[in-house]
This record gives sequence, C-alpha cells and structure tokens, in this order.
Amino acid sequence: MENECISYQKSGYFSKLIVDYLDEKPELKSLYHRFPKLENFKAQIEEKQGNFPVENRKTLVAALERQYAAVTTSELTLSNIQALQKPTTFTITTGHQLNLFTGPLYFLYKIISVINLCKQLKTQHPDYDFIPVYWMATEDHDFEEINHFNFHHKKISWQRESTGPVGRLSTEGLDEVYELFTKELGLGTTAEYLKKLFQQSYLAHSNLAEATRFLANELFKNEGLVIIDGDAAELKKLFIPYTENELLHQTSFQKVTEASALLKAYDIQVNPREINLFYIEDTLRERIVFEQGKYKINNTGLAFSEAEIIALLHQHPEKFSPNVVLRPLYQEVILPNLCYIGGGGELAYWLELKANFEANNITFPMLLLRNSVLLVTQKQVDKATKLQLTWNDLFSNQQALFTQKTKTFSEFTIDFSAQKEHLKKQFEALHAIAAQTDKSFLGAVNAQEVKQIKGLENLEKRLLKAEKRVHTEKLERIIALQNELFPNQSLQERKANFSEFYLEYGYEFIQKLLMDLQPLAQNFSIAIL
Repeated sequence: MENECISYQKSGYFSKLIVDYLDEKPELKSLYHRFPKLENFKAQIEEKQGNFPVENRKTLVAALERQYAAVTTSELTLSNIQALQKPTTFTITTGHQLNLFTGPLYFLYKIISVINLCKQLKTQHPDYDFIPVYWMATEDHDFEEINHFNFHHKKISWQRESTGPVGRLSTEGLDEVYELFTKELGLGTTAEYLKKLFQQSYLAHSNLAEATRFLANELFKNEGLVIIDGDAAELKKLFIPYTENELLHQTSFQKVTEASALLKAYDIQVNPREINLFYIEDTLRERIVFEQGKYKINNTGLAFSEAEIIALLHQHPEKFSPNVVLRPLYQEVILPNLCYIGGGGELAYWLELKANFEANNITFPMLLLRNSVLLVTQKQVDKATKLQLTWNDLFSNQQALFTQKTKTFSEFTIDFSAQKEHLKKQFEALHAIAAQTDKSFLGAVNAQEVKQIKGLENLEKRLLKAEKRVHTEKLERIIALQNELFPNQSLQERKANFSEFYLEYGYEFIQKLLMDLQPLAQNFSIAIL
C-alpha cells in the first residue's frame, strides 16, 4: 500500500473549522496567536518567559509536590517537577476527562503528542527544558461520559449515582467492574499486567482523581509525564484576580461572544454564560448566576451579596470552579505553558477564547491538533493490498467506497455521461424545429428529453446494482475490512480502549507509538503493529 499516513484534511473526519485552521485560512488568523510550527516556538518562549511570574512557579511546584506525595513515580518525573521552578522551563499541555481505564484510545495519543513535542523542542532549543503535562479534568461533572470503556466491542460500565466534581467521586463499586474485566481479559502475562494495573489504580485508591493519576503515571512515568489536578486551593489562589474579574465584570461573556460572531460560518462549540463559574463544595457543583442583585448558586438556596461572594472567594478560592470557557485561562495562569494539544472539538472552542486571554493579559498558547492514529495489523494490510485498496479508500464513506470499487472491478464503464451527451445533441436539432412551429410541440420535445435522460440514469443505476451483485464476494470483503478498522463507521481511536492492543502486543505497543508519532506533521498516522 501507499504511504502510512493520510492528511487530516483528506481523512474526512475533521470539521470545516479545523480543516480551515490547518490550512491557515486568513479569516481565522485573528482567532489564534501563533500557528504551531517549530520556527514559531522561540517567540512563544520569549513572550511567556516575560510575563509568567516566578511566584507562580513556586506555588505550582509546591502543589505538585503535595499531589505526588503518595505517588511512586520516576526520577525523571520528579526532576521535571523541580525543573518547573526555573525560568527556562516550560510546559506542553494536554487535558482530558477521567475516563474509566483511560477510555478511548486517543487518550494515549494526546499524551504521546505532548511527550514527543517536548523531545522535539529540546533538540531545537537545548538551553530550555520542556515538560509534558497531563491536566486531569477533575472538576467536570458529566459522569455518563467517563463511566465506561469498550473492550473487544463490549461496553464495560461503572454503574452508580454521581453528583459534583468527578475527581472527588469515590471508587466504590469498581470491584464489580474489575471482576467483569478480568473475565474478559483471560490468561497470559499481559492479561495479568492489565488486571493488576486496573486493581492498583481503582481498587487501591479512594477517589477517581487519585486512581487516574496512578494509572497515567504507571503508563508514562518513564517519559517524565507530570500530571496536575487543578482542584487545589493553592492553585485556585493564583486565579483569584481573574475569578473576581469574572464575578464583577463578566469579561469572558463579552469577549467570547464577540469571537463567536466571527465563527458564524462554522458550528461553534461553546456558548458563554454571563458568569462562567461553578460553585463547588464536597459533591456539589452548580452554576453561579447573578439575579436580582444577588449571586445565587443554581438549584440551591445559597445566595450572596457582592461583598459576601468576594470575601468568600478570598477565603476559599477552591470553592470556585471555572467552566469550559474559563478553564483554559486558569490553566495558562498556573502553568508556564507554550502549547495546548487537543482534539478537533477542543481546538474549536479554544479558537473562541483568544480575545478573553488578551483582556486578561495572559499569553494565548499555540493550539496543536493531537496525533490521530489508525492501528492495523500486517494481516489487515495484506488484505487491503490484495483488494487493491489505498488508505484513502479505507477512510472514505462506505457507500461511496462500495460504488467506486464496483466501477473499478467492472469490465466496462458504469457511466452513461457520453450517452446522455449524445442524446442531448440529438434533441438540439428537435429544439431548432420546435422553435419554428406551435409551442405545444416544444413542450412535447422538452418532456421527451427529460424522460429519455431519466431513462438513461435509471439504466445506469440498474447496471451498477447488477455489477454489485456480480462482484458481491470481493465487495463484502472490502466492507468487512473497513468495518474492522472503522467500527460503526467511526474512528477506531474513539471506540477501542488501549487494553485491547496492550493485551496483544504488551508495552511494545506504546513504545511503537512513542517512536512513530510526530506531533507537528499534521498527518493521520497508520501504525502497522
């Protein structure tokens, strides 16, 4: 087969907004700061270095030391945490929900993207250090999005009631999930490793934040990954001025609304609230709304005057949680970050945020689309070659692929364009005659032309159907292969869990991704296992 990649733009799986962003369309340039090219990082480093306070670095390191106090990690990760105190150290960050057992495959691709970009930047800029960071979305409250993963097409779910920030959720009930998963894994060395990893992550930790930190650390500690939980009082304290500004002036609502207007030609991801903050306490996470001169906590009886809520903010900043509009600002206030790596949906809402960053005098990071990967076996590659398929074929719409391959396999052309053109020329002579006689004859000529063209189109469709029947066996093999690689005609990376591939290939699977993935290449990678 041809090259083991396909451009994001040609893959057919990215929105018009992301395709236009990757193509650096002029109409989007006002919505981002610098495009993520290797040559642009020097200017980003200098700008971030100039406006990131040393005090914030000290607070960040102290918070990370506390969060890692009970974690056994690598010397490289510990060294990376300490390096964050230096003004020449910067982060490359990705964020993700606390999906059960990492959730879909692309969780790995996000983290490997930040790891590999840090390595590339270190080679390019040896006088600086670059730290890969995974931001755990511990304050999200959508449990239904994270309570399951797929293993060999079977959905493994954690059923329980959930309210409030998911990071604080107890791991109660996961022993039943463990029992189900272990039965599916079967026997073998890698199966035992995966059982132990699940057990140590979820049954040996009291809440989902601790469990997810342990899991991500086990998978990537040798690469120096630093994992951060933003649900921390000392980090929220750094964000007090911005939270206060949000409460008093609602700057983000105005700025993001203005940016959204520039994206009216696209499907926008986020609509800002007047106040883009939640109030959190224990298992409570509810919106803060301003009504009748009071700051009210939605769905509760809690209400505060302006003086009261500002006093509460200064006493307990941890009770204020930024929503999707403000969380990126919070991240960039507490991290010396250069670039955020995310999926297409994430980058789409980040493109609404630059004006709000500027209003708050915070450097807007580069926005890089994470690596996407299609994992294939050599056996599947051999099948595709035998069926004369390219990667472009396999990425295409299934019905379009079915039709295209029928035409390719057919011994004659299933296209009556030439016949239709010949028919139209014959009718041109009739039109000339009709123009010289009664108008009723012209109507009859027009009707007959439409009827005969329609007849040819119907014959073309019937011929296509007949050829599909002739080549049924080969076409069914093509569709079966595409269904293997694109379950439910969607991306493999959004359906499968890493454990399926780890079970078969062990840690070499992750090593191959670390070796192969190039974050700045802007290609959908095909990894042959």
